[in-house]
Amino acid sequence: MTENEIREAAGAIGVPLDSQQAGALMRFRDLLVEANRRFNLTALNDDASILALHFLDSLTAVRVIRAIQAERGTTLDLIDVGTGGGFPGLPLKIALPELRVTLMDSTAKKVQFCNEVIRALGLHEIRAIQDRAEEAGHRPEHREQYDVVIARAVAPMPTLAEYLLPLARVGGTCIAMKGSDAPAEAARAAGAIARLGGALSAVEPVSLPGRDERRALILISKVQPTPQPYPRRGGAPRKSPLK
Repeated sequence: MTENEIREAAGAIGVPLDSQQAGALMRFRDLLVEANRRFNLTALNDDASILALHFLDSLTAVRVIRAIQAERGTTLDLIDVGTGGGFPGLPLKIALPELRVTLMDSTAKKVQFCNEVIRALGLHEIRAIQDRAEEAGHRPEHREQYDVVIARAVAPMPTLAEYLLPLARVGGTCIAMKGSDAPAEAARAAGAIARLGGALSAVEPVSLPGRDERRALILISKVQPTPQPYPRRGGAPRKSPLK
């Protein structure tokens, strides 16, 4: 993987990157591979998979976030729920440096790695915190505080809606990065989304260069405050999804 290859691939999905941004992704790749030797951070270790299934997949949300920025005319606060090794939040911060980003994960080693990457790349207005969505959704510093709440491959959509919507401020947007079953997932979650103060805005298909699998972004608008009991604690969103 070279800087030119990164820039060419990102350009193919409509995300122009300069040499500094491509270099930051290269350094991120190096840190990711090194960390994976110490603990199980990701199953993807080869350059082609990291580029397509981590970096480019994360960057498919750039167009939507840019549109929200243009509409709002202000700097956005974004939280990445269940960030793992920093996806999609870190590539989004690199591509959109003006974003204020919070990376959240329940696993200490993953949060530590994200903070290592933040320091190594000299990124500003970004933090990594250890927390669970069921708990963070009730904390005043997080509840309904974010313009964009995003997650990738965290949970089925009814459960994911309960994780994401309590964190979004009214007027904000939740982005669920999903696979080929996204339209059906969105339909199954319609009741949960409405109960949590959301409204389905769109299911937007996205594609990755050279990959056949279908992907989509489920976009949910936060139209009214989430009722206080949600998110339910103790693993209830996963054990007993809303309908």
